[in-house]
Amino acid sequence: MDKEETKIINEVVDANGPVVKDGLKIAELPKEEKKSFQGFNRERTKNSRKMGGRGERAKPEFDQKMINIRRVARVVSGGRRFSFSVALITGNRKGSVGVGIGKAGDTALAIDKAVRNAKKNMIMVNLTKSMSIPHEVDAKYSSARIIIRPAPERGTTAGSAVRNVIELAGIKDVSAKIMSVSKNKLNIARATIAALKKVSKPKAQKSPLAVEEMKDSKEAVTLKSE
Repeated sequence: MDKEETKIINEVVDANGPVVKDGLKIAELPKEEKKSFQGFNRERTKNSRKMGGRGERAKPEFDQKMINIRRVARVVSGGRRFSFSVALITGNRKGSVGVGIGKAGDTALAIDKAVRNAKKNMIMVNLTKSMSIPHEVDAKYSSARIIIRPAPERGTTAGSAVRNVIELAGIKDVSAKIMSVSKNKLNIARATIAALKKVSKPKAQKSPLAVEEMKDSKEAVTLKSE
């Protein structure tokens, strides 16, 4: 960029408004001058974003994995009323994991309900120093039956929803097997949670969400009695 172009840019750039020259807007300038102004504006926008633009989004405390989403219908007098049912797993990869379901007329609302339900029913697994489980556990939920065994230095061997629960709990070096013919992912995930409960901390602290909801319910009861 030569001295003349630098001089023109310094004259016409207004920090609080659009770029103009002699009262003309960028669209009204000749092609050659228009290109130089547009390129300068792009560079200025990039620099402003780097300096004081939007910051990086904070990483959420809990990761989540959706295992099932379906549209369900309820028959009422006026016909069928449709809604969405969502089942998901949430965990912090540090031993806390939970499974929740949510139903609503909108998918976003159903997911939000499922996340809240999963956090409310979360368990804290007692992990070893190697982030594995101390001994073999098994459990049955409905038609699903799961066995999880420690497998030192062999990595994680699991499939279906069992793997999702194990990964979101942060468990490593285990081997899991589904002993039933059930393919219902929700039942398999709940059976996995039931098995991990056997190695969970006996007096796990309640999640902050559950504590807040209990306080709100107590306050509501107090207000009604008054």
